[in-house]
Amino acid sequence: MKTGFLDIPRAEDPLRDARERVLDFDDLHTRLPDNARSMQAQRCMNCGVPFCQSDFGCPLHNLIPEWNSLLEKGLKREALERLLVTAPFPEFTGHVCPALCEKACNLESHATTNRDNELYLIEEGFRHGWVKPNMPASRTKRRVAVIGSGPAGLACADLLNQLGHKVTVMEASDRPGGLLMWGIPNMKLPKEVVARRIRLMEEEGITFQTSCRADRSVLPQYDAAILCGGARKPRTLPLPHMDAGGIHFAVDYLSEATRALLEKRPSRLSAKGLHVIVVGGGDTGNDCVGTALREKCRDIVQLEMLPKPPGTRTLSNPWPEWPRTLRTDYGQLEAEAIQGQDPRIFETTVSSIGTDEDGHVREVTCVRVAQKDGRLLPQDGAETVLPCDLLLIAAGFTGADAENLSGFSLTPDERGRLMPPGGGHHLRENLFAAGDIRTGQSLVVRAISDGRDAAREVDAWLSSPKAAFPDGEPA
Repeated sequence: MKTGFLDIPRAEDPLRDARERVLDFDDLHTRLPDNARSMQAQRCMNCGVPFCQSDFGCPLHNLIPEWNSLLEKGLKREALERLLVTAPFPEFTGHVCPALCEKACNLESHATTNRDNELYLIEEGFRHGWVKPNMPASRTKRRVAVIGSGPAGLACADLLNQLGHKVTVMEASDRPGGLLMWGIPNMKLPKEVVARRIRLMEEEGITFQTSCRADRSVLPQYDAAILCGGARKPRTLPLPHMDAGGIHFAVDYLSEATRALLEKRPSRLSAKGLHVIVVGGGDTGNDCVGTALREKCRDIVQLEMLPKPPGTRTLSNPWPEWPRTLRTDYGQLEAEAIQGQDPRIFETTVSSIGTDEDGHVREVTCVRVAQKDGRLLPQDGAETVLPCDLLLIAAGFTGADAENLSGFSLTPDERGRLMPPGGGHHLRENLFAAGDIRTGQSLVVRAISDGRDAAREVDAWLSSPKAAFPDGEPA
């Protein structure tokens, strides 16, 4: 009798040693051997009510117990086929998803290693040649433009192509991938993994146009267009001297670090030898910490306005909700190894910026904050001055960027989103929206799910007699 999780302990793909991995931008993890991965799949309970694939768990509703069962039996190709029924890009989510499915698992803190299992399956698929161009059975006469090539855009383009439509993806950057290429560091998501998927999509018939800033002039050329430009407008700090030298938004800093790596040159925004302060305690802030350490910064501090989360769940945050508990990510672990302590300072933000005579940041004054009447307010007499040569703002995003909005004459809602009043993805005429530009800043896996939902809505609209087409009714 197989006893699964009762006898097999949870084992994730191990992180490389922190002092070793900060010397390069290679993948953070090593992989478990085949037999160990099969044993991890054995831990799955094949629950009667699998919360892992519920709304609490996977936004894609991956058939997790089914492909874990196949993997456990050694049927890797069949397990991959079952995974690909719902997951178009397991190599992306296998690297960067926070594994909502594992947090909703009935085993809770002893959950099956679903994220590592799906990454193993897709990489085995590429290694053995099981992943091949998936050509649509037939083609329609409909032409669709997908504007933006991040996770939502790629997911939308992939499904629309499988449905037989002719898809063109327009990307403002010189390389496709959007957030996947420029917003996530190479050690977290190797860029060859993104490029490999783009090549496969091109083989399947999708056209990519790079260095292409689309606007409303493209709409008459296509039967439908879907805006997938992301929520790229960064939140700033309401302080004087924000235009000083050495102050950058996290997305610009991370993008330049990746571009420098791909072009095999030093970054123009390098943290080498500098006192670095990161404002923001989330995933992007952590990525800045990890990147600055690899650039050999002098030291690094990460400021987080919110209180330090509890170490375990509280009664107000029960399973299967996402656990609002303290999480120490790879960058913070690396800072601990290099600097001897966690770089985070909780309940703290920047209150003023000091510059030198050349207008370059040289110090910041930090203030402690406390919650009062539902707001985080500065505390009197709780200021600290820290040296700072590079100030990175990783405080989140406030919605679509101005160029996307003005280019299509669109007005966002009060949260900066292009969310149609009645829900769904249809904005007007033949224009739709998907991903973070529609929902606001979210996770890669949610953007993929939203892109697929948009593709289904566009496909239904293209078949509707209410749709107006520039070259006649659909075939």
